[in-house]
Amino acid sequence: MQVSEGSMGRKDADVCEIYYVNEAHVRSARQALSPDRENLSLAEVFRTLGDPTRIKILQALSVEDLCVCDLAKLLGVSESATSHQLRVLRSQKLVRFRKAGKMAFYSLDDAHIDVLMKVALRHVREGAGQVPGRAERVRESAG
Repeated sequence: MQVSEGSMGRKDADVCEIYYVNEAHVRSARQALSPDRENLSLAEVFRTLGDPTRIKILQALSVEDLCVCDLAKLLGVSESATSHQLRVLRSQKLVRFRKAGKMAFYSLDDAHIDVLMKVALRHVREGAGQVPGRAERVRESAG
């Protein structure tokens, strides 16, 4: 255990006023960390999700499979621009396509993508006060 007075003169309310490392907590938290390779891949997925057009594509595909023409019409962008966004999503294994005759239909790659999108949207809505927060849900479930 290390304890020392903050020599840097920290006055911010959001930082510790003393330097103290709880080694047991650090060891426990370290065990929760994924390998660097997985963290890099996860960061790339979140970078991919950082585009509103790609978010709209994933939301639309959570309802039903759609072709590029359908998606382009929905988004109000060209088929070329839509195809580009779909290639980016495919590179991260967020969407896949299947051919049906001359048509190529896109879908979410798996159910995890839908869950990820719904959880993230719930987080956004809770932050905006649109969905009851944790405390309210606890009170509601308690009775």
